Amino acid sequence: MKSRFSPLVKVKKNLLQKSERFLQKATVNLNSASSALELSYNTLKDITPPSRGTMSQMLASRTLLSSQRELIKHNQEWVAFAKNQVEQARVQLKTDMIELEKFQYLELQEIKQELKKKAMLEAKNLDEVALMAYMGKNG
Repeated sequence: MKSRFSPLVKVKKNLLQKSERFLQKATVNLNSASSALELSYNTLKDITPPSRGTMSQMLASRTLLSSQRELIKHNQEWVAFAKNQVEQARVQLKTDMIELEKFQYLELQEIKQELKKKAMLEAKNLDEVALMAYMGKNG
């Protein structure tokens, strides 16, 4: 049975599904960022500075270490951004769930009210038929 809230419930369901998909994408993005950060830390551990050699080898090693630290910094910012997106997506999902529940409740209440009206009308009609039948027998 439909009510005047049925189209709104459908819209809210669609918004909820969008929010769920966004949360899934944000979680995948966070996992990717975390993996990239972990990989960059492991790569930094694997870089060993030369203990002897030419000055150009020392400078090359220093540049490599510096660029790896920059990559780690970038990945840390990416993880922070991804965590923020996941949190925002969770908040939005929760808000959308609450909104959907509100409109589903309103829809249910309106449907109950309509069913109650129909039941009262049927009871009234049956009473009238019974009264007519009674009057016909006794009249």
